[in-house]
Amino acid sequence: MGIWIDTDMGFDDIAAIMVAAHAGLVIDGVSLSFGNAPLEHIRRNAAGAASAFVWPFPIHVGRAAPVLGNLQTATNVLGDTGIPTVGKALPEAADTFHEDAFEALCAWLEKGAEGEKSERRIMALGPLTNIAAVALARPDLAAKITDLTWMGGGLTAGNHTASAEFNAFADPEALAIVLAHNIPFRMVDLDLCRKVLCAPEDVEPVRSAGGRNATLLADLLAGFVSIATSRGRKAMSLYDAVAAVAFVQPDLATWQDARIDMELTGSHTRGRTVVETRAGRAEFNAQFAADIDAAKAKQSILDALKAEASW
Repeated sequence: MGIWIDTDMGFDDIAAIMVAAHAGLVIDGVSLSFGNAPLEHIRRNAAGAASAFVWPFPIHVGRAAPVLGNLQTATNVLGDTGIPTVGKALPEAADTFHEDAFEALCAWLEKGAEGEKSERRIMALGPLTNIAAVALARPDLAAKITDLTWMGGGLTAGNHTASAEFNAFADPEALAIVLAHNIPFRMVDLDLCRKVLCAPEDVEPVRSAGGRNATLLADLLAGFVSIATSRGRKAMSLYDAVAAVAFVQPDLATWQDARIDMELTGSHTRGRTVVETRAGRAEFNAQFAADIDAAKAKQSILDALKAEASW
């Protein structure tokens, strides 16, 4: 069964891809969007990762800007490339990608629409701009999506603003479009992801795995964890990798039906995900991960990283 991954290719996105691959899922394709950094850096990250980790799946370049509004990136936290490190960085590699994410996604969905038995499952790890483009232009194909699991949003608060999580804030109109098209939607939000934490001591098992990419992965993992430790916190969530665990092992999570809406206005509220869980107060249109087996989720992530670092 093949899946599609839509990503703004930071380190936790790379870890999420490894979680999916380690679980035995076939990745039919990957689409890139702006997010962690401007699209030009996302392309470089993807090219470097594909080269270092010998990824066999096609990668397609998607949207460089949101549906509306100004470009928002996370470079203020992640640095110019979107991938912090304490040592080794992804290699420079030729970017041979085609700028055809929209066409590639449509072709993949159309293949399913023509009767292929495999489901059309999407794991989305950044702003939902690429998915929204398909929903707007080809709603008939968007209706073929079996389920869309998205890392984003926040039940209680945001991280980019007091109200908004970054992936939601970067393109709130895209999320509103996706929700409006009734695509089977599962949200893995900030609150859930922060239950699964990686600490500095989790780096050494990756480093000691002994393979050719052990040092690279350990340095990238340590760089990501340092985002938290440099701010006085003891550990860091590998957000997109947590969403990947919920995607590949949904039984580890507790899913709750809800009405999810996107706040599009207000200087303090734009980008907020409004989640209604009370039966009878609204027509439910989605699910969110209310809880997860944090120990097993963390182990799944570290196992995937160590497996990659061992060869």
